[in-house]
Amino acid sequence: MISVQHTPSYNPAVVQAAVDRHFELLHLDELIPKEGKITIKPNLLLKRRPEEGTTTHPALVEAVVRRIQKVSNAQITLADSPGGPFTKQALEGIYRASGMEEVAKKTGAVLNYDVGSTHIPNPEGKLCKAFDLINPIAEADFIVSICKLKSHCMTGLSGGVKNLFGCIPGLTKPEFHWRYPEERNFCGMLLDLCGTVKPEITFVDAVVSMEGDGPSSGDLRETDMTLCATNPYELDLVLTKVIGRKPEDIPLVDCARERGLCPDSADEVTLCGDPLSTFADFKMPKSRTVDFITSIPKPLRGICEPIIRRYLTPRPKVLTNQCVGCGKCAESCPAHTIAIVDKKACIDRSRCIRCYCCHEMCPIHAIQVKRSRLLKF
Repeated sequence: MISVQHTPSYNPAVVQAAVDRHFELLHLDELIPKEGKITIKPNLLLKRRPEEGTTTHPALVEAVVRRIQKVSNAQITLADSPGGPFTKQALEGIYRASGMEEVAKKTGAVLNYDVGSTHIPNPEGKLCKAFDLINPIAEADFIVSICKLKSHCMTGLSGGVKNLFGCIPGLTKPEFHWRYPEERNFCGMLLDLCGTVKPEITFVDAVVSMEGDGPSSGDLRETDMTLCATNPYELDLVLTKVIGRKPEDIPLVDCARERGLCPDSADEVTLCGDPLSTFADFKMPKSRTVDFITSIPKPLRGICEPIIRRYLTPRPKVLTNQCVGCGKCAESCPAHTIAIVDKKACIDRSRCIRCYCCHEMCPIHAIQVKRSRLLKF
């Protein structure tokens, strides 16, 4: 069951009322442990202010913390491994910019500065049998994920499942892009990760969402909702309906359907609370294209795939007039195809795996995802 609440602003009273209603409709008070360690995992992708719409809004995080504190004496920790280096200094800047530092001051929640990780086996994984997870996730007795509704240049959607990629420490994340460069395999890895982390509750910040070139360079869109569920796969399925897409259009959701982790259609999911708003004109990233590979007979795919990938897959392009040579793109590139030359980023296209990490991590939007001219006709 998915709880939907009309949440027209980030006014603290409005958000708290929505969170309280989610708890009531889904009987979440019964799930919360009275003691132990509870980790809340927001989306803190980059050092961005709340009004930039890249990260989970602090008003929602604060409301969830306060509601949990009403029924539990557990230690509540706010934790994420943002893009880039996983260091105390990096976390300090991101907590301050994103508003999490203020949430911790007002509520007594603990900000995580433990940059260690723990190896967690996942014997039931289809593609990945183990993950190194950041310690506050690995050691938690109960995990609450609070994601931000955004389009995503590789997975199509950043929601409940994709948010958990931040449970992998720092610069280990680009290694997964290198190991799983094909989008459906990457999505399969994310499903294995979700099965390892096993968040008990997932909230969605869809008060203001991001469309277009998400998850960091898109446009803000007022969608005026918060959602909540105990099943992140079903939640993502419903989010595809919110953004006006079919499940098969979103590879992460389509892979979940194939594994039987969610129904085939969002119409099969029970909703409660307010009516679900949908946005047929919700913009998707330029990198989302038709998957021509699956329409080719299997015996010919080995021959055709390299050609299609080279000429039809969108590629990152540096806007040299905007690039300041900070090196964040090179730092995040799993294939090590980017060099800083004369204070400008240069991409070796022959080795680029089209993971778009550089586009995602550029702090000043100086890298665009450029579609093939053949797809513009």
